Amino acid sequence: MTDPNPRSTLDLPEQITALIARSKNLDPSVVHLSSTFDELQIDSLDKINLTFEIEEIYAIQIPDDSLNELRTVGDVVAGVQRLMAEKTQTHIQTQP
Repeated sequence: MTDPNPRSTLDLPEQITALIARSKNLDPSVVHLSSTFDELQIDSLDKINLTFEIEEIYAIQIPDDSLNELRTVGDVVAGVQRLMAEKTQTHIQTQP
């Protein structure tokens, strides 16, 4: 099984895919960026649990209202990338 640790050599899409596969006990090869939550049988509780885990791993805050917009694995990856970029940009702007 692939480790979704952000310090690993995997890129973000592979990390998120591995995390989702692990959370649903799926083979990572069946989870793709285009996979929908319905296809993967990810319900609202699963989505909340994934959100908590992603927030902890990547040290980001996912707004509650954005959870309803997440429909695919690719949506999650895009959202995490955007939040990480915003966090980096904010950090750079606050540097003296």
